[in-house]
Amino acid sequence: MSVPILLAVAAAGAVGAVLRHLLVACLQGVWPGQPWPIALVNVVGCFGFGVCWAFGVSGGRWSPLVATAVLAGFFGAFTTFSSFAFDGHRALLEQRYLLLLGNAVLQNLLGLAAMAAGVVSGHWLGRD
Repeated sequence: MSVPILLAVAAAGAVGAVLRHLLVACLQGVWPGQPWPIALVNVVGCFGFGVCWAFGVSGGRWSPLVATAVLAGFFGAFTTFSSFAFDGHRALLEQRYLLLLGNAVLQNLLGLAAMAAGVVSGHWLGRD
């Protein structure tokens, strides 16, 4: 692993983490005590990852350094699967089983749909 790639991942990860924090903080004002802010960030992150992968990586437009920084760094920090798991654990402890199930199904289905839409969009953006 090269030092430039590690530095690029670290820098992009810092941006993704800060952006995630700001977005979740804003959305928690709209949906206090609900898992929807994390769900929305995860879905947006899945869509963005799909667009970037299809346009930049699959389309051959990005160098390995840029691809790794964006996908592993930025989106690795921006998407919040560990926060999703924590919300699920909290719902389980609070015996809110319907919320736990609904959140898990919703995020997984929407995440898969957003990833597919992102890949299609990225390919569309890269068409000649």
